[in-house]
Amino acid sequence: MSDPGKADDLLAQIPASGRRGPPPVHLWNPPFCGAIDMRIARDGSWFYMGTPIGRKALVKLFSGILRRDGDDYFLVTPVEKVGIRVDDAPFVAVSLQVEGSGEAQVLRFVTQVGDDVEAGAEHPLRVALDPHSQEPTPYLHVRANLEALIHRNVFYQLVELAEPRQIDGRSWLGVWSRGTFFPLGPQD
Repeated sequence: MSDPGKADDLLAQIPASGRRGPPPVHLWNPPFCGAIDMRIARDGSWFYMGTPIGRKALVKLFSGILRRDGDDYFLVTPVEKVGIRVDDAPFVAVSLQVEGSGEAQVLRFVTQVGDDVEAGAEHPLRVALDPHSQEPTPYLHVRANLEALIHRNVFYQLVELAEPRQIDGRSWLGVWSRGTFFPLGPQD
């Protein structure tokens, strides 16, 4: 389904709502209608039919109807579900605000689409290591099985905040947010 009007059709199906936050896509179970030529690049840029989507409001709208089922990503409305490609994570955490310190510290991230997420038990941080280079790739849980890749500059801010802690007899560097300690990597 690479018909240029498909994106417009999807937009017309999104219910208007006075409430804040994304629609309840996890409650919608429409039939799968195939894939469209839409892709989210690793840097958080959205593309439709190979062309960047330049309108931030449109990207924000699409990001609100995004759902991940298993390893697959979909745009979901009450009446239609279409597949899209995501290179890594659909969101990128592009800024960080820090309030407090130690166990009382709160880390607040903002994604490229304007989502405001406080790291904590409901929104954990995790760091994946490349098996060959051992380079860390940090992620933040945003909502319902969707993550944000933490931008390199933001990760450097986290590293500056890191403190040591013993976990299972091993020393780790990590950060606190909302009373939860998130290991960033082993302390060598």
